[in-house]
Amino acid sequence: MATFADTPVHFGLNIRFTDAFKSLSNRARLSRQYRLTVRELSALSSHELADLGIHASSIRQIAFESTYGTNV
Repeated sequence: MATFADTPVHFGLNIRFTDAFKSLSNRARLSRQYRLTVRELSALSSHELADLGIHASSIRQIAFESTYGTNV
């Protein structure tokens, strides 16, 4: 005897849309964090960056590693 699941067909689709929205939201949050970090470090003078041990040419790399980690 065959049985049918009580779960509506659209339930799986709803989960996929929710997961896609969460993923997109997370990517947007990380992107904002990266841009904010670059903006804040770029606002520092050369002397302030030197005090932190940062060269101006490495700001984007530092912001990327800070936001996304080093294993990306």
